[in-house]
Amino acid sequence: MIKKLLLLCFLLQCTISYAETIKTDVLVIGGGAAGVAAAIQSSRSNLKTMLVEQGPWLGGSMTSGGFCILDANRNVKTGIWAEFRKHVVNFYKKTPGYDTTQNAVLRFEPYTGAAILKKITDTVKRLTVKLNTPFTSVKKDGTGWEVEITVDNKPVTIKARVLIDGTETADVATMAGAVFSTGTDSRAATGESLAPETATDQIQNISFLAILKDNGRAADRTIKKPEGYNPETYSCLKGIDIKKLLNDSKILNDKYLLNCCANQYPVTADALKPENRAATFAKARLHTLGMVYYLQTVLGYKNMSLEEYLTADHLPYMPIIREYKKAKGIIQLTLSDIYTPYDRPTKLYRTAIAVADALQTQAYGANGAIVNYPPLPAYTIPLGAIVAANQSNLLLTEKALSVTHLVNASTADPAVQMTLGQGVGATAAYLAFFKTDTKNLNVRIIQGEVLDHKGYIFPLADVAFDDPYFRSIQQICVTGLLKGIQKVNGNSAQIYFGPDAPVNTEDIKPILTETYTRTFLWFNKNKTAEKFTLGNLLSFICEITLNDPETFQATLQKTWKTKYKFKTDFDVNRPVTRYEFAALTNKFLNPFARKVDITGRVIN
Repeated sequence: MIKKLLLLCFLLQCTISYAETIKTDVLVIGGGAAGVAAAIQSSRSNLKTMLVEQGPWLGGSMTSGGFCILDANRNVKTGIWAEFRKHVVNFYKKTPGYDTTQNAVLRFEPYTGAAILKKITDTVKRLTVKLNTPFTSVKKDGTGWEVEITVDNKPVTIKARVLIDGTETADVATMAGAVFSTGTDSRAATGESLAPETATDQIQNISFLAILKDNGRAADRTIKKPEGYNPETYSCLKGIDIKKLLNDSKILNDKYLLNCCANQYPVTADALKPENRAATFAKARLHTLGMVYYLQTVLGYKNMSLEEYLTADHLPYMPIIREYKKAKGIIQLTLSDIYTPYDRPTKLYRTAIAVADALQTQAYGANGAIVNYPPLPAYTIPLGAIVAANQSNLLLTEKALSVTHLVNASTADPAVQMTLGQGVGATAAYLAFFKTDTKNLNVRIIQGEVLDHKGYIFPLADVAFDDPYFRSIQQICVTGLLKGIQKVNGNSAQIYFGPDAPVNTEDIKPILTETYTRTFLWFNKNKTAEKFTLGNLLSFICEITLNDPETFQATLQKTWKTKYKFKTDFDVNRPVTRYEFAALTNKFLNPFARKVDITGRVIN
């Protein structure tokens, strides 16, 4: 009898021990814009995924932080970001005055944004989401990771092949032992002409945003005077047209997002360390409450009340943290990679796993002055920037991304981070599926997975996903055969493909030579004009594929408008259009299949 009891106790203990350990392929800690998108993508790529969020909402800064007016990535309807955007627009489309135009600024109430993300994740197979769940430790476990979380006040161990840091403050990567830098980078270190000559420890301000509701002119919703309130602190509002500020900040349902000079709170990297964070945030909350009180009492907007959040002061659960510390990745993305991607020794655009079309926010240059950027073009985020340099199978998002201080001002945008998260999720799925580590990344397979799930790997504003040659054009552009065309619009610049434009011979010759060994022979045998003709392209394809030129041309001519759906006439003597070149080159030569390394160099 005693032996049976001992056996029963042993079996019970084994069951309890087993229940305390969860195994998953991919673990995402942090349910911000990037983290939630990464978890969705990893799961849709058929990998078992767990998403752990310490707070009550998904969405991070754009929901829990109240940053719910998004003007980034309006021109690139890519993947999960486009899906979220569509859900928001459909939810509000019957609301009077809501702008549903294709590239309108996206506006939503934070709670609604969080609810939409939760609804999406609830429908994704192989995805487990745990809210209000803190994590307490992170350590290496062979080629994978072991993380301890707390569920119902009890410790639970999660073992995962791949770990993604989706926190806003790089806490996971910090515990995992990643290497970081903080502050502005020196010009010598990054080669950025806008960077200061010497590095500084200055980082961008944080902000507790205020979601305000207009209760009608007669209402008085004045809050209690905050501790330490000093009206001079908010003097920057004196020179601002408040009516215009509120109009520009209107969400809907008589709600406004106040995000301006008056609620920015200066911090240092030390102030954001975990042990100092609570005290820093408490002071920042008081600072924003003071702004609200100033608005109500000095500027006469006593009818405005704080709304949306169930916190004691009705401010968001978290502040907007624009910058904290940047991890050292395999690759660091610099402004030069954004402004002149084709002129760099590295060709990082070839390794893109996400796109960004965002107005830059505040960044510091020489002597702490605010940087005046030239118009910032849409750009790509390379695979190497999400991979921690010194820790295998640790992927980075949010402010931990391996970028310079000047680039961070754009990549920190939630709309960019959601797009980035999809690429991170595809990368994690690759690592887990092939049971490999971050030393053995296959750029083209990961990019293919992003494309399979309606994501962009090149930020074209004039070729939509439903175009029959969308994938071909995306793939040709990341090889560099056809370059994006920048068009300035205010303080940003969109990237266009220009499908009807002719192909310049001098543009494609260097890339063809790099990619195909027989290119040199073909150009020696064939005289080409400034504009590459359709006949040139067909001849080159036959040279590389060893097809019979007459048979190939006859077949193509016969099916030009029926099979290939080209609207132009078949004429071998005219310049080939970029659209035709992308479609035919991708189909018959498939340069995208040529492997590239993490720097974008073609591997022969």
